[in-house]
Amino acid sequence: SVIIYKVHVYCIFSTGINVVKRKLASHDNLKITLEQTGDKFHVKEVSTFRTLEIDFTLGVNFEYSLADGTELTGSWVMEGDMLKGTFTRKDNGKVLITTRKVIGDELVQSYTYEGVEAKRIFKRS
Repeated sequence: SVIIYKVHVYCIFSTGINVVKRKLASHDNLKITLEQTGDKFHVKEVSTFRTLEIDFTLGVNFEYSLADGTELTGSWVMEGDMLKGTFTRKDNGKVLITTRKVIGDELVQSYTYEGVEAKRIFKRS
């Protein structure tokens, strides 16, 4: 199935990103398209700053770069009806936890990094 979400609410937090980059990120107009076939996912991220397509399989490590260039390695797993990603920054070894859960017509994406939490809420478009 294909589901397209566009960012509706963006709560930003510090992940070692300077203030200018955080302000830019809050206006990225990110749209996420998710396709799932069994345990395989295809994700397309389109924003003001870049377009990125990612293919991953649940439980299998892969590499990913954030919009600011921060490189990560990790994997996604399903916990009930929630996708949970555990990623390690290559530059400092610190862990970023990301979850994605569909609630009604919204995709709620949460981040936890060094004890700080943030959420992005996407509306189905």
